[in-house]
Amino acid sequence: MAKSLLGFGMMRLPVKNGNAAEIDFERLNPMVDAFLEAGYNYFDTSYMYHNGMSEEAVKKAVVERYPREKVMIATKFPPFVLQEESQIEPIFEEQLQKLGVDYVDYYMIHNVQTVFYDGLDGRGGIIPKTNLFEHLKKWRETGRAKHIGISFHSSPVLLERVLTEHPELDFVQLAINYIDWDSEMVQAKSCYEIVRKHGKQVIVMEPVKGGALACLPENAERILKAETPDQSVVSWAFRFLASLDGVITILSGMSTIGQVQDNIKTMEDISPLSDKERVALEKAIKVYRDHAPIPTDVIEKYRGLTYHGLSATAILETCSICQVQPDPTFTDDINYPQNALAENVHVDIDCDESFPEEIVLLPDGTDGTPLLKQAENWLRKHHF
Repeated sequence: MAKSLLGFGMMRLPVKNGNAAEIDFERLNPMVDAFLEAGYNYFDTSYMYHNGMSEEAVKKAVVERYPREKVMIATKFPPFVLQEESQIEPIFEEQLQKLGVDYVDYYMIHNVQTVFYDGLDGRGGIIPKTNLFEHLKKWRETGRAKHIGISFHSSPVLLERVLTEHPELDFVQLAINYIDWDSEMVQAKSCYEIVRKHGKQVIVMEPVKGGALACLPENAERILKAETPDQSVVSWAFRFLASLDGVITILSGMSTIGQVQDNIKTMEDISPLSDKERVALEKAIKVYRDHAPIPTDVIEKYRGLTYHGLSATAILETCSICQVQPDPTFTDDINYPQNALAENVHVDIDCDESFPEEIVLLPDGTDGTPLLKQAENWLRKHHF
């Protein structure tokens, strides 16, 4: 895995006074310098990160301080702010201005998901209604976007359709890490395999799951440290990805110079996990999942059952794993149920009338509804 495969995610930058829009450039600039000096040059931002200030942070910390041809800039169009097609070109022009560039190296539609692509009724969402993909193709044709793609947060079923209907895409940005790989809701493995089947390249986001895999439960960390005492826990997250082909870059949302230095050290001589290490990682994953509020043995009691049109185990697993993230209400998992409901039963997660009383009995006759209701209500309350 080449050095260039480490990308700087500009989503969790150091800030002042706890204000997400007030970037601390005295801390950020040395981080950028260390990253570039180590031979890396890919910076990922978006229209929305840091309350709309991340693109300007890229301009100030990167574009204004280094030659344009020395860096790779990636950003994303926000379909969630769209109401009509006439907004598209002004937003794109605004992004170029905020970044201080004439072109973007990797440009994508942000957060392609069922609600935006198909709509709640399955008849077409805001993305096709505004011809957003046509604009995307035009920007590549005119050289203003060198490579075009999507960031994706939905089901393998939708991803298969999107890539079939839009073969013009060059790449897909996916959340992939060793927790999401076999997640029943996120289904990272299946999504990755679909992207590669279509011959597209992959950008990995959330390799450390928003920082959650940097601080494991003590028993899980002990298992990994017994195998590689001189390597950080984070290195396991990157090494898990080292055997995947077709990967352009692995993004890391870095907040401190220490994180930059650790990632650089990890990537210097990265190698895939051995069979023995994979066994150890599986044990650590089991500990991690059992550390969550709803242990795996409890979730398994709901296997094969559904609740309001969704897999009961997927609901419980998703809610439970959110609780062990650094910020339970700000994690990728939390929005997947919304899209699963839209795709499976065309239900709006915000509509109370769509969730009538339903009783779910476990195989032993126990009423499993209270736990499901609690998990579902939490996900409905906190999705964004």
